[in-house]
Amino acid sequence: MSAKFEELPVPPDALERGGVEILRASIVEGAVSVGLRRSFDDPFTWGILLVDLARHASRIYALEAGMTEEEAFAQIQAGLEAELNRPTDLGSTKAIN
Repeated sequence: MSAKFEELPVPPDALERGGVEILRASIVEGAVSVGLRRSFDDPFTWGILLVDLARHASRIYALEAGMTEEEAFAQIQAGLEAELNRPTDLGSTKAIN
């Protein structure tokens, strides 16, 4: 028996107008598994993208977890700072093209 993978649907605007997937993250046996494309000429843009993702996650927590968007964002920011200051797992990365 194979394990079931639960993937998210493609965002409606991407289905309608097209696009390129640049990031896919999954939880596999309690660990994060990531696939991504470099995507931008300047790595600075990844910083903007990561903050945008944190804002989206904050809104989801506000909708589903009984906290405000600001409370959720503050907790996400605290997690980012903690992980930047004391990484729990540096992981490994391979380029596959």
